[in-house]
Formats: sequence, C-alpha cells, structure tokens
Amino acid sequence: MRFDDYKDRFKYVRLERTDGILEVTIHRNGGVAIWEAGERGIHYELGEAFYFIGRDSETKVMIFTGAGDAFIERMDMSAGQAAMTSEFWFRMYKEGKDLLMNLLDIEVPIVGALNGNAFIHAELIALSDIIVAAEGAKLADKAHFVNGVPPADGVHVVWPMLLGPNRARHFLMTGAEIDAAEAQRLGIVAEVVPKIEVLKRARAIARDLAQKPPLMLRYSRAALTQDIKRRLLDDLGYGLALEGLGVQSLADRR
Repeated sequence: MRFDDYKDRFKYVRLERTDGILEVTIHRNGGVAIWEAGERGIHYELGEAFYFIGRDSETKVMIFTGAGDAFIERMDMSAGQAAMTSEFWFRMYKEGKDLLMNLLDIEVPIVGALNGNAFIHAELIALSDIIVAAEGAKLADKAHFVNGVPPADGVHVVWPMLLGPNRARHFLMTGAEIDAAEAQRLGIVAEVVPKIEVLKRARAIARDLAQKPPLMLRYSRAALTQDIKRRLLDDLGYGLALEGLGVQSLADRR
C-alpha cells in the first residue's frame, strides 16, 4: 500500500507524512471533530483509514490527534433516525469492529497527542502507546450510559484494563471526567504539557522513535498490543450486540 493511494481519500481524517512520521488528525471541516454514525461518516472513515495505514510499510511512527481545541467533545445524532433498522445495526457492528481492530493492527508505535477534551470514544486516543496530554484536557465517556446506551462497544474492554474494574465501572456509568493530571497519575497518559506544546512534544517523541530500526518498532507494537487484541476478539462483538439491544429497549419505552 502506497501513501499516495489513500492520503486524500478521507473527508474527516487528515493524513500528512514527513520522514516516515504519519500525522493522523480527525476533524470536521478543519475544526474540532464531531462524532457521527452516518454512512461513510467519521465512524466509517477512521476504521478504513486505520486499515490502509496498517498496510503501508513506509510509515515508521504514527501521531494521532484532533484538530482545534478538543479531540472529540460532542456527537451529531441525526443518523439516529435509522438506528432501529437491521441494516443500520449491521453497519455499526462491522464498523465498530473495524474501528478498534484495525487501529490495533497498525504495527508501528502510535503517539497520541491529546489536544483537548476527549468525551466521545476517548478509548481511541487511549489506545496510543505514548500519550502526551494538554494541561486541562479531560477524558470521559459521554457517548453511552449517560445517553441511555450500554457502554459495551469496546469501552467495556479498554477502560477496565486502564482504570481497573471498579474505577472503570464508575467512569462508564456516571460520565465522570478525568483530567490530564489525574490521567497521568493513573498511568493513562505519559506526559502533561501546556496545550500549545502538545503537538510539538508528540513530534519530538515520534522523531526519536523513528530513529530506531523499523522492524524493531513494528515487532514492539505487535508484542505490546497482543493482549489487548485478544481481549477485544473475545468481547468486542458481544458488546456491540448488547449496545444494539440496549438502544432497542430504549426505543421500546418511548
């Protein structure tokens, strides 16, 4: 897979590569990304982008970040009108698996640059190998339980690994926010820097990593993500099914 074959393919994912370092920036019209599940929306595009990135042998290190002042803070719910169709939920099932499994199939180190609040699918940035967070940035799961949706489409696997089972259940069932300083104390993020320095620091780390032998970088990423992949293979599809059933039960009460 050649970079030129996919670099301009996406509407919501900006791809730029210099000296083997690929910057992946999610956005909406150049500003802060908004999560939505419309056909070929960001839910679809990110999974496809991760697929292509994982098959490009010329990338040495990836930086993952958001545009503007936040990673993702809000959702566009307009696609919800289709949520009760079997076709919609099959697409969510397929895209949901692609999103996380294709991310973990990227066998180069990923440096997460947490530029601001990650309230929607924060697990995506949390699955980076090294995370640099902006001072004051917060992590939360405001896409699921607080909106009447079971927190079961991957967050039920990732957050108990990162927070421990009890803290994770509180986090997922209350929408609680964890700020960057606390996230560093808990071991979720590696460094906390002023917002203006986040991308600069992430790039410096990426340049240092890119000096290492390429195959060593790939084998290291593979080794360090194998257990996460195993857990998701066991429970991701089950969680996606429970999410769909939960949304159906919510609709039945209306």
